[in-house]
Amino acid sequence: MRLQRAQALAQQGDLAGALAELEQAPPAKRAGVLSFQVDLLKAMERFEDALAIRREQVQAAPNSVAARHNLAALLGDMGRNAEAVETAHQAFANGGDAPETWLVLARALSGCARLDEAEDAYRRAVERRPAYGEAVRELAQLIWMRGGDVGAARAPVVKALATAPGDGDLLTCLALVLMYGGGDPREAWAELTQRAKAGGARSASVELAAGQLALTFDPALAIGHARRATELAPQTIDSWISLAEALVATGDADGAFEILDQLSGAPVVHQKVLALHATASRVKGQADALGLDDMDGLVSAQTIDTPPGWNDLGAYLADLQAALLAQHAYQNHPLGQSLRHGTQTPVDLTLVDDPAIRAFFTAIDGPIRRHLARLGQGGDPVRRRNSGDYRLNGCWSVRLAPGGFHEHHIHPKGWYSSACYIDVPPVVEAGGREGWLALGQPPFPTPQPLEPLRYEKPEPGKLALFPSCLWHGTVPFTGDQPRLSVAFDIVPV
Repeated sequence: MRLQRAQALAQQGDLAGALAELEQAPPAKRAGVLSFQVDLLKAMERFEDALAIRREQVQAAPNSVAARHNLAALLGDMGRNAEAVETAHQAFANGGDAPETWLVLARALSGCARLDEAEDAYRRAVERRPAYGEAVRELAQLIWMRGGDVGAARAPVVKALATAPGDGDLLTCLALVLMYGGGDPREAWAELTQRAKAGGARSASVELAAGQLALTFDPALAIGHARRATELAPQTIDSWISLAEALVATGDADGAFEILDQLSGAPVVHQKVLALHATASRVKGQADALGLDDMDGLVSAQTIDTPPGWNDLGAYLADLQAALLAQHAYQNHPLGQSLRHGTQTPVDLTLVDDPAIRAFFTAIDGPIRRHLARLGQGGDPVRRRNSGDYRLNGCWSVRLAPGGFHEHHIHPKGWYSSACYIDVPPVVEAGGREGWLALGQPPFPTPQPLEPLRYEKPEPGKLALFPSCLWHGTVPFTGDQPRLSVAFDIVPV
């Protein structure tokens, strides 16, 4: 009964209340609530407290495969990958051989940049469960990011589909490889939909993937896929967002507003709902009623502070550049993200123990707090969340090769997002806005093309801050020198 009360509180968003309920469990009942207690602690980002429980479980049952697996998984979540590798091997030594444990090991090995071993561990996970969607997707991504071509990346997906041709996760994984591997969207759509039909798939995720592909060449076709997704998963917000997006792309802003206005009633509105609301307003030729077209008020660009330990910003940026480049372990961009023709660091930089990288969070703290003070509070969806304080919610580095860019996108898990430039190519000064940050342009075609609302020129040490719901991308650039940046999301506390 106590566990059920805690689960009900958690569903209502009262994580602290749910945790308090579990902490009152008598000793005889405590073992039965520990797993959910760990889940709550992780959701509240109290990882050290969760880790203490997992270690206690291992001490109580040192020969338990499950206890070792759970500890390894949590260590991996915390970025303590070397410890996660060791603990996963201990689970195997205790007799474990589950595909889930091989997946935990593979992720930890990837985090340690032991990529040959990581690929082998992914393959072992898939050998034990051929239609293991998570493992197949991450194996395909690893092959691609290590420099494999689309054919090599799709091979494990196609092999898995041979055993489960109608599996929605595997079909969605195939769409991901085709979509982000540089192929023609129409051809990718045709292969996905043909395979889904042959396999008898009825999956909202497959409809959403097909709709995203169709959006680039036939928005009306995308509407059909989105409507089927809403029929298959009517309680899933992604289905309705996809439908609103397709309606905006066809110019039916009023139809999109009918959906978006309902979705805007949540206490914290999905960032893509806000982005589409602003875009639908532009399609209608009117100001955004939510105020999200206020580029001067919502966006800022500042120079980061020189952190303690460095005499000047140039010296610090040189050290930071070297530290960041050491973290770029791959040759290709990740699948399913906005980056094209470049690389991204695989581990959250907040978890990296390097002096220059750790100092970055001191260097950006002042500019962030100055921006929040200038932003103030207000009735729009961005300002009304401003508490004046923040926490980071992910941080990574991107190295764009010449010809590289970011597709226009938003960050659904952020409140404010960023671009901090560490090293920039000379072409940014050439007058054509090559390599510049472009804000406000949607990633899909509209009946009347919508241009960016604002550009920011990259400069070493410049930090651009903008709402996570604001479309943002990069103008492709030429030349022979790369562009190095750091990005992060913040949320209010």
